[in-house]
Amino acid sequence: MSIETRTDDLERLLGVLPRPLRERLRRLPSTDLLEVVLDLGRPPQARLTGGPHALDDAPVTRETLARVCEAVGRFTADNRAGIEGTLHRIAAIRNRTGETVGLTLRVGRAVYGTIAPLHDLAADAYSILLLGPPGVGKTTRLREMARVLADDFARRVVIVDTSNEIAGDGDIPHPAIGSARRMQVPHPDAQHAVMIEAVENHMPEVIVVDEIGTAAEAAAARTIAERGVQLIGTAHGTTLENLTRNPTLADLVGGVRTVTLSDEGARARGTQKTVSERAGPPTFGAVVEIVDRERLIVHRDTARAVDALLRGIAPRGEPRGTTGESGGEPAIPAPPAPPVPEPEPQRVPAPTKPTPQSGSERMVRIYCYALSRDSTERVLRDLRLNARTVEQAERADLVLALRARSQDRRLQELIAETGAPVYAIKRNSTAQIRRLLRDVFNVVPGLNDATVDAAAREAEAAAQRVIDEGIAVELTPRSAPLRKLQHRIAMRHRLLAQSTGCEPDKHLVIQPGTDSPAPG
Repeated sequence: MSIETRTDDLERLLGVLPRPLRERLRRLPSTDLLEVVLDLGRPPQARLTGGPHALDDAPVTRETLARVCEAVGRFTADNRAGIEGTLHRIAAIRNRTGETVGLTLRVGRAVYGTIAPLHDLAADAYSILLLGPPGVGKTTRLREMARVLADDFARRVVIVDTSNEIAGDGDIPHPAIGSARRMQVPHPDAQHAVMIEAVENHMPEVIVVDEIGTAAEAAAARTIAERGVQLIGTAHGTTLENLTRNPTLADLVGGVRTVTLSDEGARARGTQKTVSERAGPPTFGAVVEIVDRERLIVHRDTARAVDALLRGIAPRGEPRGTTGESGGEPAIPAPPAPPVPEPEPQRVPAPTKPTPQSGSERMVRIYCYALSRDSTERVLRDLRLNARTVEQAERADLVLALRARSQDRRLQELIAETGAPVYAIKRNSTAQIRRLLRDVFNVVPGLNDATVDAAAREAEAAAQRVIDEGIAVELTPRSAPLRKLQHRIAMRHRLLAQSTGCEPDKHLVIQPGTDSPAPG
């Protein structure tokens, strides 16, 4: 998508200024104008993309500041005001007695197409954190991300707009956010509370929030992610490394803790005994460093990037430009997704491919959709399964997804293209991922693989016979854990299963279910 810039009623911003300043500003290239600075006792100044430009030799007076303040909306507790129906922002500087001694009039623009380089992350339901210095377009990209997710991906998007900078001043949101909804924040200190309120009251699929800057807001962001909601936000910081050193906001990327290793552990790692490591799963699956208005650095897997940083390895990330092209070789590969906590796996459409067996020789490839790839890899290692996660859905044998995202258009397209079975869980937690993978891979603790595989193959063959012939099939007597496994396999095929007989001859009978297909 080409980038189209629309200056939001620049004349309305110029209209609050004295006539001489308006005329001088109209002679400047409007697309380069960033802000107008009025400081008491100093000449007024326009700040352009190429640098500052003096507007007058005469200093700004108190009367000039007072007239501008009267012409704009009411200033809130964060000393910001706006012009209703526009994206312009006016910020005040006050003296110790509360009088206005300076104003910054920032030009607000809606810029379409700015998230083209991040379209893949948005499509795959990543939680994305934007970092960058002031003036590089973080809020502009945030606004466009909200519009694209709401309009192009038909997701329920709620914007938590603390200073009305994303959706503009006034009660009617600016058209630049599309069909996304906006919640205003009564006081800057209440941003974290409104974030939680948005999730609890309005059932969003996506929350968009600007300037996460306090521990309470970082905690609210984690709570939102743990509820399976995609989170798009910005934070104070210019790079991922910078953020990991910020004790207030490090939790957004997993947090950092200090651990003491044993002598053997330190020797094995080749490090000192005291080292830093990531404390937990990151709130944001991907981090984007905005270098300038043309260049981005994308860390597609926050967990791996942070782990590399803490080992002293600089993650270069993936350079991208405004055209969506990437350059260089990604130092940290892999798509992750939102992090989160606990119970009850639930399966979405019945598998169209054979269910992987724990004894299978072929490596099973798993694609994580809106789930933490880091957590999934950890569970695969713990269970010693012959499987790994992959970056591209097209290469996957099966897909693990968050139930709240199981009807996403992007996921449905992947299913149609690949035919891979999809398994869904309610929450993005290690416990639920472990339970689901035990089920999918037929893991029965305490029994050898050959015994488990034999029971699983018998149940699969019986289920297929029940589907084909429409008859009940009795299985071989098995121990309770294996009967439970066989029962799960029957349920997977939407068949009924019932234990019959007494130990040691107790066995399972599989029979057609109420919604089983008629035998052909």
